[in-house]
Amino acid sequence: MKSMKTSRPAIKLIIVAIIIAALLNFSVTATPIATLGARAQPNISINTYYASNKVQRGRTIQGTVVLDIPGGYHVNSNRPSGKYLVPTSLKFEPRDGVRVGAVRYPRATMRSFSFSDQKLSVFEGRAVMRFSVTIPANFPHSKMELKAKVRYQSCNDRECYAPATRDISLWIDVVN
Repeated sequence: MKSMKTSRPAIKLIIVAIIIAALLNFSVTATPIATLGARAQPNISINTYYASNKVQRGRTIQGTVVLDIPGGYHVNSNRPSGKYLVPTSLKFEPRDGVRVGAVRYPRATMRSFSFSDQKLSVFEGRAVMRFSVTIPANFPHSKMELKAKVRYQSCNDRECYAPATRDISLWIDVVN
C-alpha cells in the first residue's frame, strides 16, 4: 500500500484553516465574558404611601409599601416554606423617637414550581405591606423622612435570582 505524504505547506494551510474556522464560529456564538452568569432581574417597582400627606405630633398614621411584581414572576413571602429561600422583609431605620409598628404582610399564595419538589409560599402581582408610624409629641422637625430597606428574592417558574435589597424613603409633613 502506498503511503500518502502531505507536504508541510499543506499541513500548515489545513491548521490555519481549522483555526480560522474555529475563531469565526466562536465569534458568532460566544457570550461576552461580562455577561456570563448575569441574568436580568424582573423590574419590580416599589411605591410608598401614607394615609395622609401630613401628621400631627403625638399622632399615628398608617403607611404602606407596595411591590408591583410583573406577570410570570413572584417573590418569596415573608415566611418562605424553604430554609434556603430569602424572605421578603421591610426593615425601618430608627429616627428621633419615631415608632414604627410591626409590618403586616399580605397573605401568601402556595404555588408549585418546576425547580422545587414542595409548594412555595410566594407573593405575586401586587404585595402590599402595611405599618403604623407614631410621631412623638416633641418631634422637632416640620418634615420627617422615614428610611427603610426592602429585601426580596424574585423568581420565575424555573429559577430564582440573586436576592435584592432596595433603599426607600417615606417623607411626610409634621404639624402641630
